[in-house]
Amino acid sequence: MDYKRIKIIFIHGNGNSTPHDNWFPYVKRELEKMNLSVIARQFPDVPLARACYWLPFLKDELKADEYTIIIGHSSGALAAMRFAEHNKLLGSILIAAMHTDLGIETERLSGYFDEPWNWHTIKENQQWVVQFASSDDPWIPIKEARFIHQRLNSEFYEYTTQGHFGGDYYKKEFPEIVLAIKKKLLL
Repeated sequence: MDYKRIKIIFIHGNGNSTPHDNWFPYVKRELEKMNLSVIARQFPDVPLARACYWLPFLKDELKADEYTIIIGHSSGALAAMRFAEHNKLLGSILIAAMHTDLGIETERLSGYFDEPWNWHTIKENQQWVVQFASSDDPWIPIKEARFIHQRLNSEFYEYTTQGHFGGDYYKKEFPEIVLAIKKKLLL
């Protein structure tokens, strides 16, 4: 593995999310201490996080490729999975992921749910997938994450007290992400 080519891209969630919220700065700092390249940019179309804007931004602007690890939170996890349907990645970390629009109009408008998920391709286009979910997430039922875990055979971490991993409260640190990447890259 050419570690110098590896880059990690954060994809924040929709609404008013930014790559500077909650645990993102902590994780970025910790990964940079390991001499990893980390991209934490504001994505366009933040209120809706529509696929028609986020997926081209990921490919054309941020240059995600087979040496990229995506850390996607909420809508960012949706973007990570849809990106992997058509592009190679090194791996992805999905936090508070879902696979349905949950009956929410803004989620339906995002475009991520317009086509059936191609779970086989999402899995095959990357070496690994790690998931973090919590049964007390106020917005995403745990059955959503469990379903994705079954389809992708992800490395799955289920909590009972982490909510939406930020957004519903301030979560300053997320060392489990750093440890997962360290383990995957054998650092």
